[in-house]
Formats: sequence, structure tokens, C-alpha cells
Amino acid sequence: MELNADFSQRLAVHAAQLPWVASPIRGVDRRMLDRIGDEVARATSIVRYAPGSRFSAHTHGGGEEFLVLDGVFQDEHGDYPAGSYVRNPPTSRHTPGSAPGCILFVKLWQFDLQDRTAVRRNARALVYTQAEDRPGVETAALFDDSREKVRMERWRPNALVSLDLPDGGGEFLVLDGAFDEGDERFAPQSWLRLPPHGRLSATAGSNGCSLWVKTGHLRRIQIPPSALS
Repeated sequence: MELNADFSQRLAVHAAQLPWVASPIRGVDRRMLDRIGDEVARATSIVRYAPGSRFSAHTHGGGEEFLVLDGVFQDEHGDYPAGSYVRNPPTSRHTPGSAPGCILFVKLWQFDLQDRTAVRRNARALVYTQAEDRPGVETAALFDDSREKVRMERWRPNALVSLDLPDGGGEFLVLDGAFDEGDERFAPQSWLRLPPHGRLSATAGSNGCSLWVKTGHLRRIQIPPSALS
């Protein structure tokens, strides 16, 4: 399966407007944003766990990154309430589920395969600082290495926000509030992907905007070997 797999083009998906699609696991549904592969896939998705749903134990050959948007995600390593940011690197293993139910933003098979750094962060407890040369924007780092930078951003009401993406492109997921880019409005669960050498030119809504942002990572597209056969 290929969905939104041309990473050289701007892509916008307003996920809150999409229907939920059942996964092979009972009680777990998805809104697919991009995908290369079938059930083992390079994928970006919004995932919903019904109360009491659970996957069997499995290993993430290409790593898993997620942000809890609502509810509480759980595995044998702990409980992760809304605002939790987690990176499970390649070769990590767990048994995910949710007793109360939850909604996640999830990215699979997008790590450097040599990465072994596990991350557990509470995004709601981060300290924000004014972004250099970006008036009206505050940022708080979630993860930063030579390959990519992941952070939270807060945009002040009506701020004019621009960002050049010379090397590895960028992704922007709206968590709260809204922004306009071109003639499109981006509300919660709206996702914008810009290619390398792209440029973000946006205007925050009248109540401002909070976002999850990743930049630098689209220089090399990691794909599961099974999706190449």
C-alpha cells in the first residue's frame, strides 16, 4: 500500500475530517496520513484505542514514535497520559494497550536503524523559550540529534510565522487552536508535511495555536524491507 508517499511535494491532511478505519486488532482504529507498506509499514497515523483494547507483544524493527493526544496509553513500562511523548527505538519491544482508551499520533519505521535512544517526555511540563528570529513563536524541545529535531511550538494569536526548511523538510500537527497557510485552515488533528527546501508561511488564528513539529528528517526516507519486495 502507498498513501501520500511522494515526499517531494507539499501535503496537507485534515485528519479530524477522515473516517476511522479498523486495524487488524479489535478496538484499534486508524486515520492514515501517509503509508508505505501493509501492516509492517513506514506510516504516520492518528490511532484510537477503545477502552480495554490491546495489541499482543511485538518488536519495533524500525522504531515507533508517538504523542498521546487524549486518554491514557499503557504498556508494561508505564502509563502515558495525554501530553506524553515517547520514542521506542528499533529493536524495542512492548505490549501496548489502554484500559480507559486513548488517541495517539504515531510514526512507525522512521528512525535511523542504529538509533537505540529511548525517550519518555511529558510535553505538558516543558519550559518554552522565545524562538530565535521568529517573533510570536515559543518552542520547547522534545528530541534533537544530527538527523532530526522534534519540538512543541506555541504561536501567539495572529502571529505571522515563517520557517525555511532547506535540508530535511518538516511536519506540523495542530494540537490546539488553528492556523492558516495559503487558503487552508489547519485545526486540531490537521497535519502539514513540507518537503526539503520548502518554506512554511502561516498565520496563527485569533486564539493562537499549539503544535507538534519535526524538521530535518525527510532527507532520507526509511522504508521496511518487506515494503520494497
